[in-house]
Amino acid sequence: MTEASADRHVVIVGASLAGTRAAEGLRNLGHTGRITLIGAESELPYDRPPLSKDLLTSDWSDEAVESFRLATKASLDGADIELKLGVAASGLDTIERVVILADGTTVGYDVLIIATGASARPSPWRPGTGVYQLRTLEDSRAIAARLKLGEPVVVVGGGFIGTEIAAAAVGFGCDVTVVDPVSEPMARIVGPEIARSLVELHHRHGAQTRFGVGVADIQGQDGELTVILDDGSRLETSMAVVGIGSIASTDWLAASGLTLDNGVVTDGFLRVVGADEVYAIGDVARWPHPGRGVQVRAEHWTNASDQARFVATAITQGADVPYDSTDYVWSHQYDWKVHTIGWRHPEGSSTIVGDLAESGKTAVIHSDANGVVCGAVTVNWVRGLNLARRLFATGESAETIVEKLGQLA
Repeated sequence: MTEASADRHVVIVGASLAGTRAAEGLRNLGHTGRITLIGAESELPYDRPPLSKDLLTSDWSDEAVESFRLATKASLDGADIELKLGVAASGLDTIERVVILADGTTVGYDVLIIATGASARPSPWRPGTGVYQLRTLEDSRAIAARLKLGEPVVVVGGGFIGTEIAAAAVGFGCDVTVVDPVSEPMARIVGPEIARSLVELHHRHGAQTRFGVGVADIQGQDGELTVILDDGSRLETSMAVVGIGSIASTDWLAASGLTLDNGVVTDGFLRVVGADEVYAIGDVARWPHPGRGVQVRAEHWTNASDQARFVATAITQGADVPYDSTDYVWSHQYDWKVHTIGWRHPEGSSTIVGDLAESGKTAVIHSDANGVVCGAVTVNWVRGLNLARRLFATGESAETIVEKLGQLA
């Protein structure tokens, strides 16, 4: 790193995991120039997975919340990272290299990292009150307060976020129904082999599911809602939590000239298409996945952390090879722990290792259309997960991985 490059002002827009880790990574790798971290929320940076996995069932004490902070004011001050919290970016001028903020001020940059993440896809059903969505610390706090009342809950969306919220609601004694227009919504993440077992898990704990039917409308108000389904049936509930996916937070970039297509489009080195010295990382970035051969926008905790590290290294030391994703996701539901690595190829095959009903643990190994291993899912089996990850890294065949997992089981 040259003295000139070390003195560059790096501005990071987005103070969640990707942005915070990028700022810290730059300092750890020897960047001596200014670093400014801009965040729309007034909260100090915090981790998002606990919003649905931990904080919904916590006492919301100061200690519980602070344990999920990504950094403290003291640690950021100690690293000489300038904070601008509580003010969102509203525009970008890549010619003048200026970020425009919602309060009318501007911040000039030499290098820009876009890490604005994604927001919950807005609910199309909007009664006066009673519909909640989860994306921020305040969202989690509001949902937790309602769940503690133990009243009926309808969760719209059967993915990991929705089912984690459902599990938390069951824990508070709520009458829970999960609705999704897809007949096996979790199969999109874990495949049908595990998806069916997860649905059965929720049923055993008392949650109801209405899969294969969508929501036509939600009427009423907080405490007295009616969820009307496409088939004409009606669900009376106290509250509804809508988790129907997310959208990349790119509105502030609409006039920037950057290439936007379900995220900020980058090359393999996470350099933004359409501007010099601009990178995008985390949930907002859409980049060419070397394994899948297509552009992807990955909303994974590990991906955000890994991309932050990659870009901090690229800025301070350069990058010789394109970014490659870890593709690791996890979910905790009731007493089950589900972990996924890689991905499931739509034209590939899957092999099950272990009997979940008999031993309480299992793994599913995914291969692509050519028989090459591309992913795995484990349930309640951390040792199996760790073994599969090691074998993936060394390029072992599906047959070898299945055999060694079988021996471990």
